[in-house]
Amino acid sequence: MQEMNEQSGSRGEANFVWKCKNCKRESSATIKAAPAKYEQNSPAKPKNIIDIDCRGLEFTDFKPDGEWEATGIESGTKFSGIDLSEGEWFDYDEKAGEEVSIKDIKWQIRRA
Repeated sequence: MQEMNEQSGSRGEANFVWKCKNCKRESSATIKAAPAKYEQNSPAKPKNIIDIDCRGLEFTDFKPDGEWEATGIESGTKFSGIDLSEGEWFDYDEKAGEEVSIKDIKWQIRRA
């Protein structure tokens, strides 16, 4: 369930609502589609993972804060609590008997 916030002067809601202290203008962002899984391809291919409707603001950067999840390609082992804040992650998959990793992460913010 996504957190929703009321927008002043409107019956609308958004996931993120921000009001400028100087001009008092209110801006908002709403997640239009739930975050999608990224499936490993060889070679790796870009994929849209989230679609956000922005009103009066524009995102300029992405920081992969929080906990991420992954599934081992060969074993199906579930990994949780993954920290990607440093741009990479390494662990060991006991079932597959090999190291697993997420690295060389790249992202791009584009207008739809």
